[in-house]
Parts: sequence; C-alpha cells; structure tokens
Amino acid sequence: MAICKPSALKAQLVRNQTILGLDLGTKTIGLALSDVGYMIASPLKTIARRKFTQDWAELAEVIQSRNVGALVVGLPIQMDGTEGPRAQATRSFVSEVLKRLDLPVAFWDERLSSSVVERMLTDEADLSRKRRAELVDKAAAAYILQGALDAMRYQA
Repeated sequence: MAICKPSALKAQLVRNQTILGLDLGTKTIGLALSDVGYMIASPLKTIARRKFTQDWAELAEVIQSRNVGALVVGLPIQMDGTEGPRAQATRSFVSEVLKRLDLPVAFWDERLSSSVVERMLTDEADLSRKRRAELVDKAAAAYILQGALDAMRYQA
C-alpha cells in the first residue's frame, strides 16, 4: 500500500480492523490502538528501539495479533513547518516498513504532542517523573492517533 491522508484510511479498512498509531522516538516507539469503530485511541505499549529488524519484529507481532489494517505515524515537523532530520528518519522508517507490509500509512503532524502529554501527566495525573517516562511515549502515540481519528470522522 501507499502513504495516504488520514481521511482516506477508513475506506481502505475491512470490518473489525484497527488502526495502530506510532510515536517514533530515538529511544522508544510508542504504540496506540484504535477501537474497531475508529472513535477512540488507547495507549498500548512502548517498544525499546534497537536495530530496525528487532523493532520490526515487535511491531509486526502487534500488527498481526491486533488485526491492524492501517498505521498512523507521527511526523515530527519543526515549529516553522519544515521537515528536519527527525522527520526524514521517520520517513525512512516508514519506507522500510512499507517494504515488508502491505497496509496504508498516514502521517500526522505530531508537533508538541509529547509536550502536551507530558504536561497532562504532570498537571492532571500528578505522576512521578519515573512513571511519566514510562507512559509518555505510548500516551503521545494515542494523542497522535486520536487526532487522526478525529480528522477521519470530521472530514468524512
């Protein structure tokens, strides 16, 4: 499959498939999963980054076991709207995934997603620094995926 807009994802899914959200960091990959109605994104897990083949093995297992039909990947666009080295690394990662997987992929602007989630976990949940570090990546993935799900619903 190819890269598409989030609004085009739903038409490419079959009944009871989910959408997997990814927040690609340099040390971890945060994962979140949609429900089958594409309304709610829930944090799923965090994968510790290693070599791509090891990251891919864990990601492929989640895709298979959770009936994933599409991916939404956070694209770290810089504040001025340009794409820097992290965005290029994200595009390279997705390119490698697409060589191994025939699913539609949509990018979602993830500017400030980790900061927003970090603030929510600090201010509202009052979690310790250690506990926040454990949750922030998968919560950021859920924030990214929820934005895409909302866009899918409102652009339909």
